[in-house]
Amino acid sequence: MNRDSASTQYERLRDEIVTGRIAPGTVLLETVLAERLGVSRTPVREALAMLERDALLERDRRGYRVRTRSPEELLEIYAARIALESTCAAAAAGRRSAFDLARLRHLTGEAAAADDPAQLRELHAAWHKALRAAAGNATITDLLERLDTLLAVYDTDEPTLADREKAAAEHGQVVDAIEAGDAEEARRALVAHLDRSREARLAKLAAGS
Repeated sequence: MNRDSASTQYERLRDEIVTGRIAPGTVLLETVLAERLGVSRTPVREALAMLERDALLERDRRGYRVRTRSPEELLEIYAARIALESTCAAAAAGRRSAFDLARLRHLTGEAAAADDPAQLRELHAAWHKALRAAAGNATITDLLERLDTLLAVYDTDEPTLADREKAAAEHGQVVDAIEAGDAEEARRALVAHLDRSREARLAKLAAGS
């Protein structure tokens, strides 16, 4: 990929924002970024506009500012995610395939045995992607992927052993309902899982404020 392309700089800056290497509230200036990244201002300008569309940046009188995390934003993101992903769980129960079930079971088991926090986070994300794939709704999947980006900035701590055990049990309940073809139970179990996840993130946000 061309190092000077907007997409390259977008991916680089997005990663720095999501991982916290560029802190919330930081003002980003085209000239400063172009010099640091060793590229012209044009791809930086385009990358910043793309990040604004992702809702990771907001306009500032000097340029762009990395959006500050807030409980209100987190609640809004989760309201949308719960509505969309619970629909995926119900749809998956109606159109489940042997492959979908095998993949969800495998990822649930892998995550339950994972000891490395980074691997656990990856497996957790992979499980949710597999659930969305099982639902077969590309539009909902696209919307959820954008929400994933917004939620990633709230992941300031690595998941713990307690997180692993709770998530594994909750994922297992969702898969059981999908396998049984029980759409409403699949929806309920997924909502319960995301409710707990929301409360955990809110607690971490409050503790860090």
